[in-house]
Amino acid sequence: MYDKYFLPADERRAYEDAVNATERPVRVGPGAAVGVTEEMIHEVVHGFYAKVRTDPALAPIFNRVIPDEEWPTHLAKMCDFWSSVLLMTGRFKGTPMVAHARIADIRPTHFARWLHLFRQTAEALCPPPAAALFVARSEMIAQSLQLGIAMSRGEPPPTGDRLRA
Repeated sequence: MYDKYFLPADERRAYEDAVNATERPVRVGPGAAVGVTEEMIHEVVHGFYAKVRTDPALAPIFNRVIPDEEWPTHLAKMCDFWSSVLLMTGRFKGTPMVAHARIADIRPTHFARWLHLFRQTAEALCPPPAAALFVARSEMIAQSLQLGIAMSRGEPPPTGDRLRA
């Protein structure tokens, strides 16, 4: 390995410039293969949460936890989340487990409703392969969140259909 620290300062700068100019491989997430784009993610996220905000089961929880003036920030964060999940952009910075675990009244029935609305939205807005990927990832995320919430509450983990939501 070439040790840049033994180079004279001007050569070290040239070496560092060359290294920094080298194109790094672009990370390509699974969404790219099925046509997921940033625009599609935006449509799904915004369409889904428009449904959530008026849903009789979910709206009371979401609207209590996220004040009206914070919805634009939440939607942007969710777009970053799904971009990171499906396109591997790495834009999302957050702790979803902590955010969900602190909501005392969240139950498996809420996850089931969340998944139902998410599936409806993805299937309405995306080509079938992209919708299938959105749905598959949402199911894995729901499963993980439910297990984590149960553990944080000292409850037995959901099983079978309750786990799948």
